[in-house]
Amino acid sequence: MIRTVIIGAAGRMGRMLVANVAKNANFELAGATEYAGSPDLGKDAGVLAGVGELGVKITSDLGEILKSRPDAVINFATAGVMDATKASVASGAAVVIGSTLITADDKAEFKRMADAGAKLVVAGNYSIGVNLLFKLVREATEVLGLDADVEIVEMHHNLKKDAPSGTAARLAEVVCEARDWSYEEDLRHGRVGVVGERTKHEVGMHSLRGGDVVGDHTVMFALEGERVELTHKASSRNTFARGALRAAEFLVSAEAGLYDMQDVLGLK
Repeated sequence: MIRTVIIGAAGRMGRMLVANVAKNANFELAGATEYAGSPDLGKDAGVLAGVGELGVKITSDLGEILKSRPDAVINFATAGVMDATKASVASGAAVVIGSTLITADDKAEFKRMADAGAKLVVAGNYSIGVNLLFKLVREATEVLGLDADVEIVEMHHNLKKDAPSGTAARLAEVVCEARDWSYEEDLRHGRVGVVGERTKHEVGMHSLRGGDVVGDHTVMFALEGERVELTHKASSRNTFARGALRAAEFLVSAEAGLYDMQDVLGLK
């Protein structure tokens, strides 16, 4: 039984995670947190998730929960990720991080934690299909070469706060890695005005927002006379929750290290 804490348990993704933990015989909900001042503090996490009472009240005190030494912490929140990760690692828990607001400095800190003995999975998307897309995009980039102009289009619901999505950013990173380019220097976020002809040394990024779209991602490889498009469309957040639980199961038996979903799924 994997005793698991869900951070951000009252949010859309958090509720889905709680529901999946409750329905999975290999997991037990060991705690659920929300930000201080949340109107959902004190409520039963299972009731909020629509799976009935679980006897786990939502609290803002992660430190108190960690005293029970949970096996895993799953965090899809957008704030306080580093502090929560440090506290979770100090308690001995493996940590699954799904925040899309991870910086290069954050990644470096996660690597330091892993080198010191922590078990971490950090990914911008926990969908199995999306992680297969990462692999296919790398292969397409290598096969099509520099003749292909690469443009990435992502669309999400109108409540999403960040852009581009973590998944779209990772797709661009995969292209840049395959071409030995720089994500920071070679990415072009949309185009407006008289920008001149498209250069061969850039990756286009375009973010669309509207309605209740869970997540659509398309990578276009445009060549002379033909175009290859690789697309993934998510219709339910459940796919992300199932992937996060799979990552937690992976970490429990893994050696200390910093992993992503490619590691979890054996795609490397």
